[in-house]
Amino acid sequence: MPTAPAPRTTDELHRALQENDQRPYGRARTATAEELVDSAEQFAEPVPLIHALLALQEAYTYGAEPRKSPVVFARLLTLFDEQPDAFDERLRHLLFWRFKWVANALCALPEIPLATLRQWLTEMRDRYEKAGLGLQPYYGQAYRLAAHIGEDTTVAYELWAGRTRTRLSDCEACEICERALHHLAAGDDERALRTWEPVLAGTASCQEEPARSVSHALLPLLRTGRTDRARALHLAGYRACRRNPSKAQEVGRHLEFCALTGNEGRGMELLAENRNLFDDVDSPLDLYGFLTGVEVLLQRVDQLGHGELPAAGYAGRTWTVAGLRAEVRGRAADLAARFDARNGTTAHTDRRNARLNRAPLLDALELTLRTRSLDDAAPAAPVAAPAGRMAAGLPGSLPQLVLRARTLDEQGHPDAQACWDRLRTLTAAGDRTHPEDPAVGPPAQLRADLLADEANRAGGKDRFADAAALHEEAAALYEDAGLPGHAALARACALLAAAEIPVRGADGTEAQASALTAAHAATVRLHEETPGLAPFQEARLLRLRATALALRLQASRSEEHVAPVLAEIDLLHTFATRHDLLGGIAGALLLRASTYAVSGDLPAAVAETDSLLDRLKAHGPAWHLPRTLGLRGRLHLGLRDAQAAHADLTEAVRLAADWPADTMDTARLHGDLANACMHLGRPEEALRHLTRSAELDLRGGSRTDAYCTYGNAAQLTLDLGRFEDCIALLDSLLSEPDVPAGELDDRLVAQLRLTRARALHAGDDLRAATAEFVALAAESAGWDDDPGSHALIAAETAVLLGESGEFGPAREAADQALDAHARAPRHEQLSNCLRELARLQAQQQGPDGLDGARAYLADAGRVAEQARAAGHEVHGRSLDTALAYEHGRVNAYAGEYEDALAALEKALTLLGEPGPDDGDRAGEWAECVRLAGAVEGIYLERPAPALTRLDSAVSRLTALGRTEEAEELRSLAARLRDEA
Repeated sequence: MPTAPAPRTTDELHRALQENDQRPYGRARTATAEELVDSAEQFAEPVPLIHALLALQEAYTYGAEPRKSPVVFARLLTLFDEQPDAFDERLRHLLFWRFKWVANALCALPEIPLATLRQWLTEMRDRYEKAGLGLQPYYGQAYRLAAHIGEDTTVAYELWAGRTRTRLSDCEACEICERALHHLAAGDDERALRTWEPVLAGTASCQEEPARSVSHALLPLLRTGRTDRARALHLAGYRACRRNPSKAQEVGRHLEFCALTGNEGRGMELLAENRNLFDDVDSPLDLYGFLTGVEVLLQRVDQLGHGELPAAGYAGRTWTVAGLRAEVRGRAADLAARFDARNGTTAHTDRRNARLNRAPLLDALELTLRTRSLDDAAPAAPVAAPAGRMAAGLPGSLPQLVLRARTLDEQGHPDAQACWDRLRTLTAAGDRTHPEDPAVGPPAQLRADLLADEANRAGGKDRFADAAALHEEAAALYEDAGLPGHAALARACALLAAAEIPVRGADGTEAQASALTAAHAATVRLHEETPGLAPFQEARLLRLRATALALRLQASRSEEHVAPVLAEIDLLHTFATRHDLLGGIAGALLLRASTYAVSGDLPAAVAETDSLLDRLKAHGPAWHLPRTLGLRGRLHLGLRDAQAAHADLTEAVRLAADWPADTMDTARLHGDLANACMHLGRPEEALRHLTRSAELDLRGGSRTDAYCTYGNAAQLTLDLGRFEDCIALLDSLLSEPDVPAGELDDRLVAQLRLTRARALHAGDDLRAATAEFVALAAESAGWDDDPGSHALIAAETAVLLGESGEFGPAREAADQALDAHARAPRHEQLSNCLRELARLQAQQQGPDGLDGARAYLADAGRVAEQARAAGHEVHGRSLDTALAYEHGRVNAYAGEYEDALAALEKALTLLGEPGPDDGDRAGEWAECVRLAGAVEGIYLERPAPALTRLDSAVSRLTALGRTEEAEELRSLAARLRDEA
């Protein structure tokens, strides 16, 4: 780890200590704190060393290194005894406060004898009495020790809780937690929760709270029926402690919560996310609490029959649930025994056993939008047919299985996939020889069948190059097997797949259309030149011919390409009807409806789907119903009939459940249904379908589609104000193995992180949001192909830095945004951010921030000029009006009231008086009048013109029916009259 140059002066040391104080607790902060203590020892005066030692003890305490904290405090105490005058009132307060830190650290180490713990408390009492300090903090520590040991807690509690708090008492939030835990240990959940309420509600907090209280309150909340509150607190509370060694016990209780609510899958996911805690926690007491929570989870998973699942555990080896459970059980039991031996009780073993013996409190509690089952923790497997139907009805013998697969495949039956999956498994195992059965054919035929199925799946995932290669390989094997019809069909599939490979560049559309035209012509030749085709083969070739032209139409959107498609579809329909090929007939009619839709004739497309649905219900095949209903649902959306679309898509999803999900494209059905729900104003229902769609895509291997859909779901939760749900969903996604491995598109990952950062900001976690934005701004600076996105990210980053009062870094980020904006303009977004930065700097710094604020407004003015020159059409109020208003507000914050009033009057002129149809503008105008009235009447002490302005505006707004805005101005006018 590179180290910064050692401070050479006390001022440099002070700045270094301040910078280190901004770092998160952990090894990096602790290592720097250790170096700064070494640096402080060079100075002759003791005060710099005192500050450095205090910082180091804090790093050890909150970095979960209790063995080192007392050693540092001993040096501080020696300095205090030798040079008490070096400790001013603040340093003296910190010194006596940290007696409690040492008591807690010693308690966390089972190798420290109980007599030493009691001796330290006696030392604390003597020191407090000698200094004339109240003893409530001492009795608080005495109670904590009694609670830790498990003896005489009632007396110790009364001696502490009945005393008046002092300046050195633990903070209110920590004391609330101790009181609540006392009631919880007595079995009184309700009283404990009542005691906890100020902390759980967020009105009392500190470094350790509310994370500690939340983790303890989860199970009492469940036991008293407050499941929604428990869910919400789990999401927020877990995020506050994840991966943090000093909050390992809290993480353990969140794992336990998952295990007892039917969320074992999420528990395993969180365990993987906190794998570092197995090795990073130096506190035996914290490790004991963490391991016990881990064991509760692993025990539950093992009892459910998943002992062989992979599990994240100690570094250096691969673990299963059962193996890790045994390892954790041994270590946790040993820690409990060591504490009990030191304390002379069985409290820790008893508490551990009580946690392990708890029965689940709920069968299932939906904790996150991305429900994780234990099956999700297993290696990915193809989505199979629904249990109890095809999966249970596979033929037992290999010849029968082969024949069954081929028969179903000829029909286009979705259950063919399960047969091919089973055959692929059997042939890959290598323990079966190819059956000597004439009906099965030679080995080359079966290998070709499996390759053709694999090719079809690759094409379904838009892996067209892979699909083309696999189809060509299958065609060669079919020829070796003496099956020219099969070979021709495979070659035609390869032709179409190759033509579907996306063509980049300006002429990509034309090139794509040409490729599809050539593929159609080549397929027609294959069809005409291949003798002895079976009816199903000929129907498929006709379908491929029609599909090639349909895709050409979709690419070109040319009206001249419509008729050729319909002509090919007519050929297919006629042939399928003559040979009574139900799947071919349905395919032709479905393709015809899609062609009408692409050509823009939605009513004709709906009529075709209506006719097809009637036919399918009467004659089948049933597996075409979900697809047809899905198409009609999309058509209804295009016709703006969201209610009809919702009905069709709901029925499609219901019917699709009877078939393997990927053969029905069930993920798309859920996505379309989410769209219909949004049109109907049902965002919560839409959210369910979005997450279902995404998870189906993820399980089916369409990972990019899945992440995009989950990203949309996350944005929707953010729009709905469900910030913790949004963050939890994105945390789960971003922990997927392909994200840290860099296998996912970096821009997609950046978008997910950007949404998460916005959710953190919306949820008032400004520090975490700012850190994420700063990181994203640094990464996006290298996006030479997309400077516009960097401009937006850098601008948002600047605003967050401004909110934190870091105006130096904010200016740097704003300059980055302006540089990127010059290459890819983002007029409105950048103007909004610059004006907000001006407001923040003037509001926080007053007159001292005026120059910086005006510089931002000057930048915003240039952006407005560029927008005008470019003919940019602004959505909402004009940039000039917004800029004039902000000049007024900024100057008002800085005390430049004449300039403020002049700017506001300019804004009012630009806005103009609102009319009956100017809803949004009326509100902006009223706010501008209010601020101008306040500046003029209050700060410039000119009540008469201010009242004239306000009274006139009240009359105007009243006439427009804008009573709320009018009342606000009337209230200001009344205040001015009262003060006149």
